[in-house]
Amino acid sequence: MTTSSSTPNPQAPATGCPYRLDPTGSDVQGEAAALRELGPATRVLLPGDIPAWSVTDPGLIRRLLTHPDISKDASRHWPTYTNGQLPADWPLRIWVDVRNALSAYGQEHRRLRRPLAAAFSSRRVRALVPQIEKLVHTLLDELQNTEPDEVVDLRARFAWQLPLLVASAILGVGEDLHDDFRDAVGQLFATDLAPEEAGAAQARVYELIGRLIEQKKAKPGDDVTSGLIAAQQAGDISDTELRDSLVLLIGASHETTVNALDRGTVNLLTHRDRLARVLDGEVAWDQLTEEVLRHQAPIATIIMRFAVDDVADEATGVTFARGDALVINYAAAGRDPQTHGPDADEFDPGRATARDHLAFGHGTHFCLGADLARIEIRIALDALFTRFPNLQLAVPADELVPLPSFISNGHTTVPVRLGRPAA
Repeated sequence: MTTSSSTPNPQAPATGCPYRLDPTGSDVQGEAAALRELGPATRVLLPGDIPAWSVTDPGLIRRLLTHPDISKDASRHWPTYTNGQLPADWPLRIWVDVRNALSAYGQEHRRLRRPLAAAFSSRRVRALVPQIEKLVHTLLDELQNTEPDEVVDLRARFAWQLPLLVASAILGVGEDLHDDFRDAVGQLFATDLAPEEAGAAQARVYELIGRLIEQKKAKPGDDVTSGLIAAQQAGDISDTELRDSLVLLIGASHETTVNALDRGTVNLLTHRDRLARVLDGEVAWDQLTEEVLRHQAPIATIIMRFAVDDVADEATGVTFARGDALVINYAAAGRDPQTHGPDADEFDPGRATARDHLAFGHGTHFCLGADLARIEIRIALDALFTRFPNLQLAVPADELVPLPSFISNGHTTVPVRLGRPAA
């Protein structure tokens, strides 16, 4: 495999070079393992036959995510974008079009991240704990109103709802917008949409964000949206950066947590012996949370980064040419056998290396909401299995349908029977 840029073969087989990523996300971990076998980084094709590198080696990922010549700004450092070669209707275009901290580089990144950082400080996150606990128990009370043998979708009724309610509280989203945001946000992470479907999904999210901004302008509060509006009115950020920062906060603060709750629940239900170790206190819920994040990275692959100049990695011998696009495969990194041993594919809440994962990224773009997500996961899983110790899947685990995405790693539904609640 050459290490310089080349024109991809549109007919390249799924296992060839470049490797065509599966837009349906039908087997995220199988694909991650196949890419890992091809080397620390390998050439791939994104939907629309857009060429990129998929980086799977944890050490290489850490070096790249702290390298000064690796950027997230397509408007400055991706020739395919700046030369007008990226189709206007590319289904994943929102990931490179947005102007927020996720897509910024250098000083621009620091400027756009600054208004967000205060909202996720340790003090403010700790202050949210009672509210999170109340939301969790309210959702569990609602679930308890169903019959013990009734089949319910735990993803829709619990895993999806909690992060959205927490994000809404932080952003000051009114109840009248909750359901609309719930229905719209997930589509931003789908990678199998036709161009017109992706365009409609993006338009819907921006319509809702416009309504949120108007509401908060009319009635400001002690919330992140009001703070961002104040920053925009002071000239610190533009109108576009205001809207796109809200896209980032609503999407990122939700998707990681919902998938972790989904995957964590399924892992515990299919490993009852390991669940027993947690319930008995042998393994702490904090430790379990880290293994959930490692074993099934909630964001499997994140797009995109770009080489500002030629970047040669001495440890692996891989060279990324100036302008090359990169995607980071966190699913593959989480199961790296060099880091986690030959049983890295196994779910083990007691694993000594569980905390050595990259589920929240690394370097300057490390997830601002990592502490909040950890708290939500810990509180929610503890309360769920304490309330419903007889919880079980309503279908075999291998019949659960994955999300149609190589970015977002979860299931479309998680049907369960709650069983009788604890006394």
